[in-house]
Amino acid sequence: MAELTMVEAIRTAMARAMADDPSVLVLGEDIGRDGGVFRATDGLLDRFGPDRVIDTPISEALFCGLAVGLGAQGFRPIVEFQFLGFLYPGLDQLINHASRLRNRTRGRLSCPTVVRSVWGGGIGAPEHHSEATEALMAHIPGLRVVLPSSPARAYGLLLAAIADPDPVVFLEPSRRYRSPREEVVDDGHPLPLDRCAVLRHGTDLTLVSWGATLGEVLEAADALAAEGVEAEVIDVSTVKPIDTGTILASVERTGRAVIVHEAARAGGIGAEIAAVLADEGLTSLLAPVARVTGYDTVIPLARLEHAYLPDVERILGAARRTMEYS
Repeated sequence: MAELTMVEAIRTAMARAMADDPSVLVLGEDIGRDGGVFRATDGLLDRFGPDRVIDTPISEALFCGLAVGLGAQGFRPIVEFQFLGFLYPGLDQLINHASRLRNRTRGRLSCPTVVRSVWGGGIGAPEHHSEATEALMAHIPGLRVVLPSSPARAYGLLLAAIADPDPVVFLEPSRRYRSPREEVVDDGHPLPLDRCAVLRHGTDLTLVSWGATLGEVLEAADALAAEGVEAEVIDVSTVKPIDTGTILASVERTGRAVIVHEAARAGGIGAEIAAVLADEGLTSLLAPVARVTGYDTVIPLARLEHAYLPDVERILGAARRTMEYS
C-alpha cells in the first residue's frame, strides 16, 4: 500500500494491466519517451518497450482510428488525449466506429478501447485545456463514460475500464491530479463500473456530483453538518450509464437533491439526473431539484476560472434554499 496522487494511481493501474495482459498497450502524443504531458505514462516505455508504448504523430483522428482498429483485432489499447478539448478530431472514430462496432457486427466484433483524457478546469489553462463536455460523450449510444474523483477510485475504475469489452471514455480531473494523496493498494482489483459511490451518509439532503467538484461538495457537506443538516454525498463515477437506483434510493430517504457539476448548465448530465428524479422520484421530493453548474459560455481564461467553477458558497446557497423550501 502506498499514498499516491491520482496521476500516480492511474500510472500504477496501467502498469498493472500491462503486466497482467500482453494485449494491453498504450498510445498517444508524447506518451513514450516524454512520459506524457502530465507524466501519467512515465516509465512505461522503459518497462514495456516501444511495441507496447507507442508515440504517435500529432493527429488525434489518426491515433484514435488506430486504437479502434487495434481494439477490433484483439488488443486492449489505452489511447491518451492530452486534454479533452483535443479529443474532438477523434470523435468521428469514436462515434461512427468504436461505439457502433458491436451492434454493426451483431456481436462478432467489439472494441475494448479506453480513451483517456484530462478533463475540467481549475489549473488556469486556456479554454481548450479546461473543457468539461462529458455530456457530449454520454449522449453517444455504445460509449461508457467514467470520471474518477480520487486516487483509489481512479486506480480501480481504470482497471475496470481496461477490462471492459466495449469502448470507455475515461476522464481524469486535472485539478485533482496532484492532490490529495490517498492510500492505494496495487492489488489488481477493479472497482465496479456503472455504480455510484456513497462518500458520506446523511438523512436531510442528497448532494450529487462527480469528478473534481466532489472536493467542494464534501467541504460544503461538512459546513452543512455544522448547521445541523446531514447531507448524503454521492459520487456518480459513471455518467453513462448512470446508476439511477442509488440516487433515487438516497432521495427517497432525504427528500431533497442538489446536483453539482462544472460543465455548462444546458444539456448537462445534471439535467438528465433531474429528469430521472422527476420521472421516477417525484413523490419522494419535498423541494424542487436544484443544480449548481458552470455557465453556458466558454470557460474563461486563467484568472477568471474561479468565477465559472462551482464553489462551496454556491453549493451551500443551493442547499440552504432547498432545505428552506416548503
